[in-house]
Amino acid sequence: MIVVMAMGATAGQVDHVVTLIREMGLREHVIVGTERTVIAALGDDRAKDKDKLENAPGVERVMPVLAPYKMASREVKKERTVVRLGGSLGGSVGGNSVALIAGPCSVENRTQLLEIAHQVKEAGATALRGGAFKPRTSPYAFQGLGEKGLEILAEARAQTGLAVVTEVMSVEQVPLVAQYADVFQVGTRNMQNYNLLWAVGEQRKPVLLKRGLSATLEEFLLAAEYIMSRGNGDVILCERGIRTFETYCRNTLPLAIVPEVHRISHLPIVVDPSQGTGHAHLVPDMSRAAVACGADGLIIECHHDPEHALTDGAQSITPQTLKDLAQSLQLIAKAIDRNVQ
Repeated sequence: MIVVMAMGATAGQVDHVVTLIREMGLREHVIVGTERTVIAALGDDRAKDKDKLENAPGVERVMPVLAPYKMASREVKKERTVVRLGGSLGGSVGGNSVALIAGPCSVENRTQLLEIAHQVKEAGATALRGGAFKPRTSPYAFQGLGEKGLEILAEARAQTGLAVVTEVMSVEQVPLVAQYADVFQVGTRNMQNYNLLWAVGEQRKPVLLKRGLSATLEEFLLAAEYIMSRGNGDVILCERGIRTFETYCRNTLPLAIVPEVHRISHLPIVVDPSQGTGHAHLVPDMSRAAVACGADGLIIECHHDPEHALTDGAQSITPQTLKDLAQSLQLIAKAIDRNVQ
């Protein structure tokens, strides 16, 4: 359930409601809006007496949350969440801007990453993607450079100001990745790794959560709920395509999820057209389509030499293609009263 405080409710009244919620054996999550404060009571509240909350000073009303995901629901928070990415460029995801996150699938070496980082910044990106740890289907494929890769990503941030978005694969890696990254990326295979979701939920850095290969929208939002229930509300959803019977593309990119997420959740959602299609020639068109349907950002694989990329070269566009794409994205964003950052 959620407790909606009256306009002008004092900090003392909010603290009093928090105390009552804790006395009921529930946990609180306070959301301060522009006009009023809302307090989400987390836990099994079905047998709880809500009368004392309704009668508490400063309370306007107490409402049940019908969605199984509580904190991610629009019922709890009407205002759209804006997530700050970090880095000196001041990028964010949500609000009126469309974030552009770009970079190679994996960090291969220092020269490669620094060159690409400067090029994606020139193209208009405010955040750099790049995997230091790579989950691969084959155990014999390139698995990433590990901490050395993280160090290179941090150097790229120092040189360009780009925020660093990189994947964390296990609970044990969280403290290490936290030292270097601005945004934790939880990959498709880990969307329902609940221990990992709890671990990044206890951090105070944004989390970019990728949708599972066969996950429903409800399961996707419940995964976000695991992160938020531990106190981290800076969750960015990422649609990266789902597995279907189609063979012309690596995955099927269901863009209808973007407006639906905006309807039922306050969380921002970005689209990964690289993983979503698996083919570089499809990336520009699907990027434009994603912005047109309201995506809050794009995360695109970009490589200066895709033919020799160690991972996912077939779906990586070149920096020049990214630069040309960014210009057309600005026109589409302008048409729907947004801008690309």
